[in-house]
Amino acid sequence: MVCIDKLLGYGNSIDQRLPSYKHSLDATANNKHFSLAASTHDQDVFSFYPDERFCNGFEEVLSRYREIVPNLRLAGPTSFAPIIEMAMTIVEQSAGQYHVLLIIADGQVTRSVDTEHGQLSPQEQKTVEAIVRASKLPLSIILVGVGDGPWDMMREFDDNIPARDFDNFQFVNFTEIMSKNVDTSRKETEFALSALMEIPSQYKATIELGILGQSKGIVSERVALPPPLYGAASFSSSKPSRPASFKPSVPSYQRDSQPFSSAPPATCSTYDNQLCPICLSNSKDMAFGCGHQTCCECGETLQLCPICRSSIETRIKLF
Repeated sequence: MVCIDKLLGYGNSIDQRLPSYKHSLDATANNKHFSLAASTHDQDVFSFYPDERFCNGFEEVLSRYREIVPNLRLAGPTSFAPIIEMAMTIVEQSAGQYHVLLIIADGQVTRSVDTEHGQLSPQEQKTVEAIVRASKLPLSIILVGVGDGPWDMMREFDDNIPARDFDNFQFVNFTEIMSKNVDTSRKETEFALSALMEIPSQYKATIELGILGQSKGIVSERVALPPPLYGAASFSSSKPSRPASFKPSVPSYQRDSQPFSSAPPATCSTYDNQLCPICLSNSKDMAFGCGHQTCCECGETLQLCPICRSSIETRIKLF
């Protein structure tokens, strides 16, 4: 699932600002997309299509975004709670299949000048509460910051959100990565690595917590608003229809007859997460363009990523 939060403030289209998203996300067969903007303020989200059907790959996301942009009226304040709650609804409707919510934003959650130090604004409080509630579902949240921010509160969200069933939130500063004075392929690889590096351990946590493939019945169903009005020409091109059922974002997990432990994922030690997923003995010291990692010994000869099965075109040794 992808949410785009009013990226018009910079006068550039999303496909000009985020070229590496195409490479990083086209492997996703179907993406569900929503946007925070227009008259929704910090209360609602609208879908990219009236029937909430999927976009087929990120290229269609960009195309649909360009169609909708002229009809948007930007507004504040900003809260990510509505889109997180929308994602929770989708996970619940899919009977607990694992999902990743990617939020692309040009600014952090609204914090008014009269909010005292150490206190949260109403929008910040609602966003934190939504992230905490989302940790009870098989849902990972990646927030990608585009532009100058500020992003200090988002970094605090990443590091200091309390009382979650598992660490389900990751913040990535896209602009900071892409402004580095290194070649483009290396920057794109670093971005993919930063965005996706927590996904394997988060997916593992959903298995150990016994929440994968389970309908929890704890979500108040949220309904997305229709997209802003636009001309009939927007429907002139052929679009793939929404699949009849939700498809898992990762290979389905075969359950053992033994029940899952209800313990939190603290059993996944930091040491275990740093081991190569192939040999399970060497430390991870090589990253691929998709963001996944192995040890150099195993990774040198691989043609496909052992995690996502995408073709390996870039290898970076980690020191």
